[in-house]
Amino acid sequence: MHRMRDEVHYGDRVMRCYAERPAHVDALLRAAVRARPDAEALTEGETRITYAELDAAVGRIAGNLAAIGIGKGDRVALILGNRSEFVSATFAVARLGAISVPLNIRQRQPENDYVLRHSGAKAVIHEADLAAEIPDVASLPELAHRFAVGGSAAGSRPFADLQRPVAAPAPVDIAEEDTFSILYTSGTTGRPKGAMLTHLGTMHSCLHFVLGWGLGPEDVSILAVPASHVTGLVAVILPMVLAQGRTVIMPAFKARTYLELAAAERVTYTIIVPAMYNLCLLDPEFDRFDLSRWRVGAYGGAPMPEATIKTLAQKLPRMVLCNAYGATETTSPTTMMPLGQGIAHSDSVGKVVACGEVRIMDDEGREVAPGEPGEIWTAGPMVIPGYWNNPEANAANFVGGFWKSGDIGSKDADGYLKVFDRKKDMINRAGFKVYSAEVENVLSHHPEIVECAVIGRPDPVLGEKTHAFIVPKSGAVSEADIRAFCRTRMADYKIPDRITFLADALPRNANGKIQKPALREMIAAEA
Repeated sequence: MHRMRDEVHYGDRVMRCYAERPAHVDALLRAAVRARPDAEALTEGETRITYAELDAAVGRIAGNLAAIGIGKGDRVALILGNRSEFVSATFAVARLGAISVPLNIRQRQPENDYVLRHSGAKAVIHEADLAAEIPDVASLPELAHRFAVGGSAAGSRPFADLQRPVAAPAPVDIAEEDTFSILYTSGTTGRPKGAMLTHLGTMHSCLHFVLGWGLGPEDVSILAVPASHVTGLVAVILPMVLAQGRTVIMPAFKARTYLELAAAERVTYTIIVPAMYNLCLLDPEFDRFDLSRWRVGAYGGAPMPEATIKTLAQKLPRMVLCNAYGATETTSPTTMMPLGQGIAHSDSVGKVVACGEVRIMDDEGREVAPGEPGEIWTAGPMVIPGYWNNPEANAANFVGGFWKSGDIGSKDADGYLKVFDRKKDMINRAGFKVYSAEVENVLSHHPEIVECAVIGRPDPVLGEKTHAFIVPKSGAVSEADIRAFCRTRMADYKIPDRITFLADALPRNANGKIQKPALREMIAAEA
């Protein structure tokens, strides 16, 4: 058994911790290199990278970053897709005690501009073809070092410069409460918040995945969700290094490609969103792929339709479907479904992770009885200490070491958690979280829009799509105009899928607040 004990961290938080754990992210990699240097760590197309080769690449990148002045606590932004360079750069930044800031490659320049300025990034490693989405040197001189991957870009040095032979950087004293990575979460106010993932929290989440689902050296996973998202980073890449297994890198999810890779690479573990399982099952040749090694089929980010669960159980009887529930603020999992319990508890997101604690609280801050609904509050070593440079958000979202999720759920006497309602006005588009306020913020700047409201509309494949209700100044504006306006200001998955133009004002209550339930009724009536 893995021994646990109570410890004090982040000043005054008492939490249950694993007594034996890697000290930090760099120690995680070094342990895997010592144990299995010649084992494959990453598979990327035809390229197979061993742990020793990965470690050598990490050492070169770290040494070259150190040579240009990147040191402990400095922020290095990563605007990279799913590729081995994301993994090696993440570990290299961690080796220096610096802080990686991964950004979603689908974000546009205004979104990137805010994050790069707010985080105070000194360097960025980016996809060459995304150079136009980064503020130029004149407008952001603090971002002094720029490196392009996969081609050349004006104003950026080639990534090969970070791979030159160089002296190893001097060892750095890394404390486990130090920040390892800042992941920006879309804010309901329209401004993203930088969640500070620490080495302590990240190591505990890795242990929760590896111990909870029995991952080991023989396991092979597919990185099919974005590496820059907490799920890709903390539920796939890092746990596989702790398990000393192998990660197969998939640049972008396509159902047929996924099935081909899963069969060819004998994949055993993955975590993807329910929409991806649905898309795989829609492939007419699904049955010809040998997926017999697929042991743990994890999912999160959205409820799994019952029909999908039944079909998967019938077609892949050896695979165990496991739900997981969490957030960036909880460094991925708050709950995980114990292996084999998914069917008996199909309406649940699992049990609280071993070192975690969940309380269901009412609006007055009082715990409710088992089975009663309330707000889900989470504590434990995996809960972030707070948001980067954002005292107001910290004061509003953390109480006594608990993070207030804004989700409504209940916990039964056996510890199984149910989630009834998501964060207010959040749209879940195939696992990508779209906050309506953020989209409304952008739309409000359109000169031809009087007012607008954005809600989610049910979609059988993606779970939800984004639907905007717009009151225009005149009939001169079109759906195409609105989408073109959005395209340069936000990630493509946030752009409204459907637009309804209203002749009259949006429905409001006596207080003047927009009544989104009335808009949802309009969608239901239309359907």
